[in-house]
Amino acid sequence: MLTLHRAALVLPDPADPTAPSIADGAVVVRGELVEAVGPYGELAAAHPSARVRDWGTAAVLTPGLRNPWGQRLLERDYHPDPREEIGVEPVVDGLVGCTDETRYGASARRGLQRMLGFGVTAVAGPFERAAVRTAVARSGLAALPEASDAGAGAGAGAAAGAGLLDPLAVLPLPLAVHGRVAAGGRADFAVFPGLPVLSGLSGLSGLSGLSGLAVEGGDGVRPAAGGCLATVLGGRLVYRRR
Repeated sequence: MLTLHRAALVLPDPADPTAPSIADGAVVVRGELVEAVGPYGELAAAHPSARVRDWGTAAVLTPGLRNPWGQRLLERDYHPDPREEIGVEPVVDGLVGCTDETRYGASARRGLQRMLGFGVTAVAGPFERAAVRTAVARSGLAALPEASDAGAGAGAGAAAGAGLLDPLAVLPLPLAVHGRVAAGGRADFAVFPGLPVLSGLSGLSGLSGLSGLAVEGGDGVRPAAGGCLATVLGGRLVYRRR
């Protein structure tokens, strides 16, 4: 079955300053792969039987994000079970000294689930704990061998000694994305809400009529921090904001 994801703006490759943006764009997904990327009108006409997910007049669809602090977040910080009633934020160094692989695995599964709510589709290791490696593999997120230089440079913007679940809290979108959205590629992408700041990209003409978008000075594209509308991983809708 085909699914057509429509957004006010589709940015197939924010990391490439020459890549075009698509106003009122769409991504067609078949199974785990992207079948087509382009203007909504053209793709809807070409695929009249596709199921349509319209994410709204201020939505921005981008590649999924890469979390460069994965090893820290999953093997040192503890992600509480809601039943513990100690909040939802990671407990910094809450796993240090722990030898219980079951606790590591349960914490990692909760942490990975929360990452999906921020549009993360790839997480940086390396991961030393078997339970954490298993949790990452089963989550469907891409496991990266280590943080990139860009990710490492974001450390100064993070809380002292801690990682962040939301890469966009400190990274502009061109540095935060993992891969691109392209026909034939794996369908890993995220949809963000709100008033993104758009600068430094080509192909931004024609956006003046789009509700909820603004072009200003800045350091790239930064959708509003605080989470996404949806995350698609391997063609599956794995997160949707309630």
